[in-house]
Amino acid sequence: MPEGPMRDRAMRGEPMPGEPDGLQWAEDGLTAGWERIRATEAQVGSRFPLYADPGTGVWRSTSKGSWTGGFWAGLLWLRALDSGAERDRQAAAACTERLAHWVDQDTATRGLIFWYGTALAAGPGDDGTAAQLRDRAARACLAAYDTERGLVPWGDAFGGPRLVARADAVPGLVPLLAGRGQDGADAAYAHLTRQLTLSLAEHPPRPAWQAAPDGTWTARTEPAPGWSRTVPWLLLGVADGLHCLGQRGQQGLWEAAERLVAPRLGADVPLVPRAHDESPEGPVDTSAAAIEAVALLKLAALLRTAGREDEAGPPARRARRMLHRLSTAHRGADGGLTAGCYDAGRGLAPCHELIWGDFFLAAGLALLTGRTDPFAM
Repeated sequence: MPEGPMRDRAMRGEPMPGEPDGLQWAEDGLTAGWERIRATEAQVGSRFPLYADPGTGVWRSTSKGSWTGGFWAGLLWLRALDSGAERDRQAAAACTERLAHWVDQDTATRGLIFWYGTALAAGPGDDGTAAQLRDRAARACLAAYDTERGLVPWGDAFGGPRLVARADAVPGLVPLLAGRGQDGADAAYAHLTRQLTLSLAEHPPRPAWQAAPDGTWTARTEPAPGWSRTVPWLLLGVADGLHCLGQRGQQGLWEAAERLVAPRLGADVPLVPRAHDESPEGPVDTSAAAIEAVALLKLAALLRTAGREDEAGPPARRARRMLHRLSTAHRGADGGLTAGCYDAGRGLAPCHELIWGDFFLAAGLALLTGRTDPFAM
């Protein structure tokens, strides 16, 4: 860490010498993102974009949205909030309504679908439809909560074993459940802490575990430890838990946050990780960097609210550097975020534009430029 005034700037999260001052690059990044949304709308119509070819920009889309549908709706809400245009609000609302199919599907990714697809809908002109859909989804997830195992199981909507705990079943699901009163908050806390206890039992954190009939847990090999999105997903869940669960388990959640964040703050830690730690020659995953940047900005906001300004600086600065790198080095000619890796092991979209990468980059830039509150989504 630099000394003197330079150290003070770093601790506050401000740019260091040689790094860009001001936020024009972030404004430009958002403009590029809105342009990409218009092109995507023209391509996919009433379908949901999933991933796009890096050369042509053509999207692979789905009719129901899969586990990523909420991110397309969330992107449309971000644009609507920025533009204030009624046509943009209507487009976002219509997309959100098309997510209703997933309310009754057995998947913990309902947290991703319904939190990110509805959370930004509140505001002028909101008729309450998104809030009603979010409430229905929250009640369904609470009904799926397994009291014996202390979590909402991964589910069988996408095939495979049902009683699985996965890191990507944490973000979104925590605030979704917490909005359902005391029972929901209890389930949200248990779900979050169950995943943290399992994942942090190993280094690097293992993202997936399967419940056995005798109450024990068995490590799963897919996704494997070293997966690029494990820590970002967990960080996002911890930040949301610290915000929406009140004083419940605050010390333990802050300790988990420290364990997850501290290894990321070293000078030699890449801003954009490899899709898998054990494949140094493999593809990178810009979507993981975008998720992490949003999680770090949320944690920095919590630290500042708690009066811990010095501690907020390092994560805020890393988030800013990550967003700058993504915005200036990984934008396609059409404005999309390139070099995201859907699934390196299967060779599925290993170097593509991913809809959740686009969402989290736009969300991070919106947070950085003050367009939205850290916990509005």
